[in-house]
Amino acid sequence: MIQSWGILFIMWNIPYFMAMLNPEKERGLVLACLLMQLVGVVGETFLYVDLSEQFFTVKQSILRFIVFDGAGLLFLFIAWWLSRDQSTATA
Repeated sequence: MIQSWGILFIMWNIPYFMAMLNPEKERGLVLACLLMQLVGVVGETFLYVDLSEQFFTVKQSILRFIVFDGAGLLFLFIAWWLSRDQSTATA
């Protein structure tokens, strides 16, 4: 089971890797990664809020994912913004 999660993790990260290679050219892929990350943060937040305090350890683990994925969301937004076409960007 753990190995299958590892395979899924690698599979899910392929779009991020491809977007990193050339963010200006693959701006749509950067946006897709941004949206994937947003879905993760929102979904994890719903899981966190829905769990009772009885599951304190699980909630703390989910909270770490929210913080980690939230930081990733911020960095992806910055990458998406920086990869915009500078010739059409306004000052």
